[in-house]
Amino acid sequence: MTPPKAVFCWSGGKDSAYCLHKVLTEKSFDVKYLLTTVNDKYKRISMHGIREELLDFQAAAIGIPLVKVRVSDGTNAEYEFLMEDAMLKFKSEGITDMIFGDIFLEDLRIYRENKLAKVGMKACFPLWKTDTASLIRDFTKAIRLLR
Repeated sequence: MTPPKAVFCWSGGKDSAYCLHKVLTEKSFDVKYLLTTVNDKYKRISMHGIREELLDFQAAAIGIPLVKVRVSDGTNAEYEFLMEDAMLKFKSEGITDMIFGDIFLEDLRIYRENKLAKVGMKACFPLWKTDTASLIRDFTKAIRLLR
């Protein structure tokens, strides 16, 4: 069976990196794009403050096309408008799922699920509620195997 087409919400952080590794290793999704929100004023990833230049290096090393959603005024209204526009474009390409590396934060998960449902897409959380001690062991094991 063909895995669903998905966009991976890339934060540039360790949870995001491990989640992407897991998704790609398990071949559970056909990841078409990495998606990141970038603050246009500071040229940094909105969530973790990673420089845009480093983001570009990460995406190039991963080898999956990167889509940047650029925010300027930083309001929730701007973010929601721009993200919905991006989701509709992805959906027009037959993409059905958005993947997130979140582990906890129930309110954020519900927010994401509701926003995606509004455009007929599904939110996926492969690391959700996974024991963090187990995650770090698996993460470091995966790093050793990649060497």
